[in-house]
Amino acid sequence: MRDEIARTGVVLTDIRKSFGNLEVIHGINLKITEGSFVVFVGPSGCGKSTLLRMIAGLEEVTDGEIEIKGRDVTDLDPSERGIAMVFQSYALYPHMSVRDNLGFGLKMARTPKVEIEARVRAASAILKIDPLLDRRPGQLSGGQRQRVAIGRAIVRKPEVFLFDEPLSNLDAELRVSMRIEIARLHRELRNTMIYVTHDQTEAMTLADKIVVLRDGRIEQTGSPREVYEKPANIFVAGFIGSPRMNLLEAKWAEEGSVLLGGSRIPVSLDAQALSPGEKITLGIRPEHLFVSTAGEAMLQARVDFSEYLGGTQFLYCQTDEGQAIIAEHRSPVPVDAGDTVHFSWDGPHLRFFDSAGMRIEPTALVDTLAPSDNLTG
Repeated sequence: MRDEIARTGVVLTDIRKSFGNLEVIHGINLKITEGSFVVFVGPSGCGKSTLLRMIAGLEEVTDGEIEIKGRDVTDLDPSERGIAMVFQSYALYPHMSVRDNLGFGLKMARTPKVEIEARVRAASAILKIDPLLDRRPGQLSGGQRQRVAIGRAIVRKPEVFLFDEPLSNLDAELRVSMRIEIARLHRELRNTMIYVTHDQTEAMTLADKIVVLRDGRIEQTGSPREVYEKPANIFVAGFIGSPRMNLLEAKWAEEGSVLLGGSRIPVSLDAQALSPGEKITLGIRPEHLFVSTAGEAMLQARVDFSEYLGGTQFLYCQTDEGQAIIAEHRSPVPVDAGDTVHFSWDGPHLRFFDSAGMRIEPTALVDTLAPSDNLTG
């Protein structure tokens, strides 16, 4: 039992948050393993920053309990929780040098000067900002300022690092380099890190575990691979992935097949509750759609827009039934707007969702569709 507590970095038990009569966080339960990198991701207003601020002690918990390393911190001051937070804004003191910004919190805590200097030196070495120690924030680039903000957190030697969209003020190139820096920092320090972002690339590349939130509730928790390849419901399927998963309206057929437009797709699903003719949703990622000949195709669509990105081409299409499709096309043969394209796929990459939007587990899946099974002939 003690070993289990030691391995648990943060535990949220039935956490609720209300502003007056409006409840915005609805009974969150979550265990975060010590030393892991957890990313809260979701659309604007889903509650991810509010949840992070409650862990930090910057927002009062309406109900529930927060534990950090087995210690109840629900009602403790932020300074007593063993956390350090890095915000979207750098919040550096403009009149102070980088050295003084890094050590200011320790100075306020009356830490001995020798220890402050040692911690500042250690943090600056980790972040490779030694040459910047005597500069002021106005003399730094955005990426350098964010390194200083992270360094200010490191010197506190926290149990848990909390990041609230720390890279959103940086340009695209800097975001890539800072993602690498943060991932390297986690490998070196092995502290528990909780990271809030709306950027799926950050979530997929940084996280050990992703927590997908919507309207103050957890929709799914899992590794990046799990939430990408096995989304629990239509919301996660449509939210995780860029471009998003294609979600196509279909019908369940009594003979163990799905009707999609003019095609009958044979499948074997764990679908005892499904009735013949019941609407379901078929999901397929853009990278799993292949341009094929008409006789082999399962879908036919007209290309509305073609996005050429060098190594790949994204095709934004519509079927005859008006369903939107995005396909990733890597063939050297170009496809242009206005072209009619036929698509096929490999069966194991299909995902199915019932009328309530929940994933239906496959028991077996037919890989290909014979031309004779195509209802349009």
